[in-house]
Amino acid sequence: MTFQKGDFILINYTGKVKETNEVFDTTYEEVSKSEHLHREGELYEPKLVVIGEGWVLKALDDALLDMETEKASTVEIPADKAFGQRDPEKIKRVPLRQLLAREINPIIGARIEYQGKTATVRAIGAGRVLLDFNPPLAGRTLIYEVITQKKLNSSEEKILSLVHRRVPVVEEEKFKVTIENDNLTIDMPEDTFYVEGIQIAKRGIAMDIQKYLPDLTQTQFIETFKTEPKPVTMATPTLTTEPTPEPNPEPTPEIETAEATPTTETEV
Repeated sequence: MTFQKGDFILINYTGKVKETNEVFDTTYEEVSKSEHLHREGELYEPKLVVIGEGWVLKALDDALLDMETEKASTVEIPADKAFGQRDPEKIKRVPLRQLLAREINPIIGARIEYQGKTATVRAIGAGRVLLDFNPPLAGRTLIYEVITQKKLNSSEEKILSLVHRRVPVVEEEKFKVTIENDNLTIDMPEDTFYVEGIQIAKRGIAMDIQKYLPDLTQTQFIETFKTEPKPVTMATPTLTTEPTPEPNPEPTPEIETAEATPTTETEV
């Protein structure tokens, strides 16, 4: 089964330079580590592509139309259909002191900003630095090894994939999508509340929905802030002290009083 323009598909790929076999891009984390391309915090996972929308190089985009799901394909792209031929006029020497004055410490191979443009440092010597303003892959033939993992068919799958594209740091399954007639509601998980740039991301999601799912005329985002449950305070048990019974007083022994014996007077 081949694809059509406008199809939503997920692809895994590895891009190489044909002349050197150097890997310059990949969706596989293990490959990124083995090729010393791994960047901390970057997600390595299948990439969403809407065919025909220019989300990948045009030559690769066109080649996707003839691919089949879960079948590996190899696409070779010549330089003129990739990043163009190298332009010698875009290679310039600048004084090292000018870079140092801008607090730029050039290192061979590094990408730097100079006069509002990005350049690659090619050489340093005699107080001058050779800067190459050509794209890093200009003049190179590229090889893409591609596997189409899945085609997304349902509106819910497409919406969630567009959300994930804009907010990749939060797992896709944490979002809840509800469609009623032509209205779309997206429940935002708490993980998104403090994501940097989330308001811009929501605006981008709404614009994507309007473009790729035009039947949905309204997009609403729901953010629910829940009150933290109060900790349950365990009542301190009251110690009931029973009154200490007073000791029974011992009976006071009765003192017998001897009756006075009447004195008999003796007559003399």
